[in-house]
This record gives sequence, C-alpha cells and structure tokens, in this order.
Amino acid sequence: MNTQTAVVGGIIAIIALVGLVFYFGQNAGPAGNATSTPSTSDDTGGTTPTPSPTASAPSVVTNSNVAPSDTTAVVTGTVVPNGAFTSYWYEYGVTTNFGSKTTNQGIGSGYTSIPAPDYITGLSKDTTYYFRLVAENQYGRVAGTQYAFRTTLNTPAPIGSAPLVKSVAANGVSRTNATLNGEVTPNRSATQYWFEYGKTSDLGQISSFTSVGDGTAKVGASVTLTNLDPLTTYYFRLNAQNQFGTVNGGILNFKTAGPAAATAPSATTRSATDVQRTTATLRGTVDPNGAETTYWFEYSTDSLLGSVLLKATAQKSAGAGTNDVTVSADVSGLAPDTNYYFRLVAQNSLGTDRGDRETFKTRK
Repeated sequence: MNTQTAVVGGIIAIIALVGLVFYFGQNAGPAGNATSTPSTSDDTGGTTPTPSPTASAPSVVTNSNVAPSDTTAVVTGTVVPNGAFTSYWYEYGVTTNFGSKTTNQGIGSGYTSIPAPDYITGLSKDTTYYFRLVAENQYGRVAGTQYAFRTTLNTPAPIGSAPLVKSVAANGVSRTNATLNGEVTPNRSATQYWFEYGKTSDLGQISSFTSVGDGTAKVGASVTLTNLDPLTTYYFRLNAQNQFGTVNGGILNFKTAGPAAATAPSATTRSATDVQRTTATLRGTVDPNGAETTYWFEYSTDSLLGSVLLKATAQKSAGAGTNDVTVSADVSGLAPDTNYYFRLVAQNSLGTDRGDRETFKTRK
C-alpha cells in the first residue's frame, strides 16, 4: 500500500468513526431496551406515553465528503427508514442527469439515522462526477442533495470489499432476556455491525453499532437484549457495513419463555439424604415462576410443624427463572434416634408456597 492509499484509508476511517459517534450518540437508545417508551408530562403533573411514530417515506442526507481514487469513489450519507424496510443506492454520472446507479442495499426499518456507505467503481480518471443518495420504501422514494467530486490521476483504489455476514441462532433466552448472535468477516476494511429485531419480521428496532476491525478472519458478533415481553416471538438479523457497502444477514426468530406474568413460586419437598446421628441434608425443588425468589426449610420433631419447636434454615436465593431449581440445606445439632419432619418453603413478592411434609429418622 503506497502513501496516497494510506491517506485515503485514514480519511475514510475518521469519517466513519465521527459519523457513528454523532449519529448514534444522538439517536440510538440502549441496546436491547425493547419495551421502554418515552413519556411527556400532562396537565396533572403525571406522564403519558409518547405516541408511536407513524411509518413514512425514508429521510435521506447525502454527505458531501467523498474519498475518490483514479477510477473509484467512496461515498457516504445517512438514511432514516421511518418504519418500513428501506433500500438505498447512489445515482451518479458526468452530468446532473446522472445516468448510472449503484446496487440497492438494505438499511432496515427503524426510526434511527443509519450510515449508508457505498463504493462507486468503473469511473474515468480526472473527471468530474455528480452524485446523490436515494432511498426507497413502500411509502415512497426520496433523493438527497446532489454533490460533485473529481476523480484523480494516480491514486489507487482502496483495498478490501464489503463484509460477509451470517445471522446465528439466539441463546440465553429467558422470559425477558435473549442474546442475539452472528458472524462477520470484515474483508480488509474497517467494519461495524448491528442487530435489527422486533416482534414481526418487519423488525424495527436496532442495537448499538460495534466495531470488528479490518481483518480477514470471521469474527463472532452478539448483543444481549433485556426487557423483552414474555411468551413472545421475536425476529432478528445481523447487519454489517464498511466503506464498500452494507450487508444483511438472514432473518431468524426465537420465543421468550413464560409465564406471561410472574406468579407466586412453587415449592416441592424431596426426601432427606445423608442422614446421620445428628446431621442430615434436606432437599427440594423451587420454581420461581418469573420473580426473584428465596427459599428455606422448616423442620421439627413436631409432626404438625408447630411454631413452638419449629426451626428453619437460612434463607437463600432461587433466582427469578421459570424452571425448577434443585435446592438443599444441611442441618446439624439433631437428636439421635429421633423422628424429624420438614418441608421446603419458597417466597417471592407475589406469594409464599410450602411444600408437602416429609420425614426422616436420625441414626442411633
């Protein structure tokens, strides 16, 4: 790579980084905040939800900054899809009538301003070209401002190509969380990725952008979403872009766990194990049913587990999941050759559940 190519590459990298910081610092919310809704004050001092945006034709801004070589040019701009799947391309030519266009590229369906880079090839040396960014969705086609650039005589074309992208199945799926996954190959150009996701295959929401460098090896991509709705199917895809363009992965889906609303926990007492003269291990299972839950064991020589002789183990956390959690507690100081009665108790903010009574007899 000669000095001129290095300079062009440096300029492109700076433009991309500054653009991402500005646009996503201003427009992108926290990754995965799938259910938050902005609010506005009402006349009573309370808050009312801000109405959802109305889908419309895309918003388009052409960037006048261009990185030309002798026969190519890297052009940039931004597009707001405005709620419908949107594609973008650049029109260009030696007159203001243009006459040529780049290949259509997908930019998603959200309401956030997203960089829209492209790479124009096959140009003539030392020639002035006119260009503009154009985007289209089901609500209309919009063209950005027209600008011009001039190709050079001796600057070689930048090295690299558009990234390779693959969406991979989600994991870590719970009632309200999930981790989206994918793979990106930067193809020798500074590359960033982001995920689109939503409750329909139209997607609509995006994660923050993440840089994966300019290497040639496949790189894992992931983001963890929170505040999802339980028992809901979500769709997602991975996107990546560098100065050569934007590439979309396939659309996949996953379903969050239930129940639809958190409930009181379920406690099941199991038989005691490792019973000795003065010690034993009490066992059971707890299903937190979606709310942060604690558990403990009650035990006594009183078959009714009355309060006078009742003892209890320390309270411990069973988490806030939706599946059975195996729990246990070691008890000591028991009387030899004595019948003991015990049960498991689980509690969360929505209620308390006591498991069935079990019994064991210590050794002589």
